[in-house]
Amino acid sequence: MAKSRKHFRCLVVKFGGSTLGDGDRISKAVGAIADEVATGSKLVVVVSAMGKTTDHLLETASKASNGEVAGQELDDILSMGERTSSRIFMTALSARGVRSRYFDPTDSDWPIITDRSFGDAAPLLEACGKQINRYVRPLIEKNVVPVIPGFVGKTLDGEITTLGRGGSDTTAFILARHLQADEVVVVTDVDGILTADPKLVKRPKKLFEVDAETLARIADSGTKFIHKKALKYKDESIPVRVIKYSEGRLDSKGTLVKGAFSRELCCELASRNEVASLTVVGRGISEEPAVIQEIVGEIKSRKVPLLGASIDYDSLIAYIPQDHLHDVLEPIHSIVLRHKATLAMAVKQGLAFLKVKGVGLEETPGVVGRISEPLRHNSINIFGIFTITSSITVFVGWNDREKAMELIRESLRGERND
Repeated sequence: MAKSRKHFRCLVVKFGGSTLGDGDRISKAVGAIADEVATGSKLVVVVSAMGKTTDHLLETASKASNGEVAGQELDDILSMGERTSSRIFMTALSARGVRSRYFDPTDSDWPIITDRSFGDAAPLLEACGKQINRYVRPLIEKNVVPVIPGFVGKTLDGEITTLGRGGSDTTAFILARHLQADEVVVVTDVDGILTADPKLVKRPKKLFEVDAETLARIADSGTKFIHKKALKYKDESIPVRVIKYSEGRLDSKGTLVKGAFSRELCCELASRNEVASLTVVGRGISEEPAVIQEIVGEIKSRKVPLLGASIDYDSLIAYIPQDHLHDVLEPIHSIVLRHKATLAMAVKQGLAFLKVKGVGLEETPGVVGRISEPLRHNSINIFGIFTITSSITVFVGWNDREKAMELIRESLRGERND
């Protein structure tokens, strides 16, 4: 979407639950908004539920009803966390002299419209756009700060929904897309996006910049990264900055997220040329790191692209461009002869390297079957298939590549229509 000319800076700022855990933290967040408004920026604020409020609401409702609460009734209850945070935030902004407006899903001007998939509702982008442009945009043009509960939606007939994991990020990205914002600022309790989860490793480092495609591969379901599911609503032209709340300001460096990730599951030819698989078999190969290191090292030292690899207890398969095959055959055969754990090697030529990718691919039930079944029914052999986070790699015969892609794409379109 092309940006229209603007004479002001427009930011959508999302505060995570940990940044709003108590009155002091909310006061710091409100101070950061007030300082930014004073510079002339136009702001929209998206807030999560304070601390662990959503978890407490879910646990309480479940125990009180013996686990019977679900669907629209449960979503209505869970929405109270964000709705309460928003009311408190607006009150605190008013105390700072900042004009603001709270949005509630029970009102007719609510901007996030969804389908009826309670607990994991999907936003209806066209309907969202109409509401945002009609009710949110006029406020920011009048220097009023809209305060919007994240994670919460509403159906076309007025029933409250929740957006599931990453729901508040999703809210912020949708607002930014339709407002043509300059930037989304995600305020968290860490310095930015880190090289690892600080709960699992010591002294992880901050990434100063990352593209959305890479982020989708490292993002987890916790609070330290932007959730993969939310990334499909990120506009390619709108950067996202992830910063730490303790800085107390919205212009701190943090981590800059650029680009976008595919919104839909798609299938493409990942290598324009034929691919060969080189299989080394033996006994306990996975327990012999020296063997694995030598094979991969030999491929790398000869500057042969390694398109993919898989290892199980007794074998290692490396996929490389077929025109590089003879560069590595003799060296890898020498490795096979040198180690007791390796017995023989085999080569399969004439393969096509297909890649299926999209946000949340690994969370889509039955997607591997969606890929493999139509190929089986059409007698197209699969010579290799493996998944890595947001992509599935499939190797088929080179002559079957076009038919295989057509079948997979047709099947994935059926997944979206289900």
